[in-house]
Amino acid sequence: MKKNIIYQLLPRLFSNQNTTNKFAGTLAQNGCGKFNDINDVALKSIKDFGATHVWYTGVLENATQTVYDGLPADDPAVVKGVAGSPYAVKDYYDVNPDYAVNVKQRMKEFEDLINRTHRHNMKVIMDFVPNHVARGYRSDVRPKGIQDLGEGDDTNVAFSTKNNFYYIPGQPFKGPKGTTTLKENPAKVTGSGSTTASPDVNDWYETVKLNYGLDVFHGESKHFDPIPSTWNKMLDILLFWSQKGIDGFRCDMAQMVPPEFWKWAIQRVREKHPQMYFLAEIYEEHKYRDYISAGFDSLYDKNGMYDHLRKLMEGHGSAYDVRNVWQGLEGISSNMLRFLETHDEQRITSQFFATDAFTAVPSMLVTATLSDGPYLLYFGQEIGVEATEPEGFSGADGRTTIFDYWGLKDWQAFLNAGKYDTQKLSERQKSLRHFYSSLNHFVLGSEAVKSGKFWDLQYVNDNGQSEGYNAHRLYSYLRFSDNQKLLFVVNFSKEEEYNFVLKTGKDALQAMKFDAQSNVSLTQVFPTSSSQKLNGNLVEGIRTSLKPLSVVVYQLS
Repeated sequence: MKKNIIYQLLPRLFSNQNTTNKFAGTLAQNGCGKFNDINDVALKSIKDFGATHVWYTGVLENATQTVYDGLPADDPAVVKGVAGSPYAVKDYYDVNPDYAVNVKQRMKEFEDLINRTHRHNMKVIMDFVPNHVARGYRSDVRPKGIQDLGEGDDTNVAFSTKNNFYYIPGQPFKGPKGTTTLKENPAKVTGSGSTTASPDVNDWYETVKLNYGLDVFHGESKHFDPIPSTWNKMLDILLFWSQKGIDGFRCDMAQMVPPEFWKWAIQRVREKHPQMYFLAEIYEEHKYRDYISAGFDSLYDKNGMYDHLRKLMEGHGSAYDVRNVWQGLEGISSNMLRFLETHDEQRITSQFFATDAFTAVPSMLVTATLSDGPYLLYFGQEIGVEATEPEGFSGADGRTTIFDYWGLKDWQAFLNAGKYDTQKLSERQKSLRHFYSSLNHFVLGSEAVKSGKFWDLQYVNDNGQSEGYNAHRLYSYLRFSDNQKLLFVVNFSKEEEYNFVLKTGKDALQAMKFDAQSNVSLTQVFPTSSSQKLNGNLVEGIRTSLKPLSVVVYQLS
């Protein structure tokens, strides 16, 4: 029985103890976390927190304005931020020199981090960015015999399956920042798929799109026979990193790469690395099943569960929407990765979202326990990290920057000079972290959550069937196995305490092999701050109450 709990961290920020925080500051001014900083103390804290996997975000070398010996800076006209976007990869075969203590030993320092993580019985996930690369992409450390991307391309044609890029013949690239030293003539198609030589400032202008055999100039018609050149080159990259001992790939914007490639590539990776985990960033729900069929273990559940839980956390929306999500994912719910924060989403505590970290409590319980699929926590979420200051490129947008060098002051209290402990946290932060940690360990110790069946209880409690039950703000469900029966109830309301009757219905009791005529004992097992016990007939209903933004899990017997 597996239940993956993925802990996402950005090394640049995770261990940075520099407090200067100059707007758009350099590495020398604002500092940067290192692979070596994620030491045994740090990893023990993550393991003790309950994580099973660590996603090291932004490991690959990206376009940057920072200069290193032998590694020149990129043209600022095609770099977002000073540090640069982790998703504008400059060399698929290299790691970010920012993260190395000894830049010449940067690959070994990452390999050591992989080994340290494994020693703490956690698995390693890294980004694979298949759709686009930095405009200045050039691999200078690729293995002998490996041909670089774009090498051998016929730049006189817009599209060819022998080319790795798409071209706009006769037109040089002109970026939104004006003049550039980048000699890109003809211009390449931008990472978003924009077929103009002059992409907009709001476009992915710093990247170029890779060609997987879809003709973007003619309705993305498919040309997969013979196998396009890019397929083989990207497979080489996947196998290169697989041999380093990583355990999984988080595949950036996987939906922009055809499922035919993924099926072909994933099969070949798993021939050599059978347990390799593939996670797809995907937002188009009508494509979900195609990408699962292609071999992905997990897909982002952003447009479904995240979006609807966010509405509830903001004080609108309805708990009915949660039911609609799982109904729409019938048969693939266990393939969905759920989360409330990632590097792309706004921090829960930001002024653009919920403002109060404890608003997440009911939504986080649902995120973690509604199915046996994985869930993700973004570093700092567990102490309510805020995103209130404009750090650089992205400004004050409610997100923690991925483009700039920065130190997260509230997170640095947890770093505590490398102790990774709670001594300097406020009581409120300690309480929040305790909730998250307790939830992780409750999930890992629960057979019903990890592999049990799911049963929605809204239908037997809404529409006035249960006195006092507000089905727009309360949500209830069962998770059960042969050895464990659990009843979950959450209150999404920020203001209302509900005193209500709760029912499971006769069918649910029979599914759990209970006598529908008998009384059932309910013993609270989460949160453990209370040991509430109830007793009664769940067909007729049992009266209980829930305070605002609170949750309860009962074990039934």
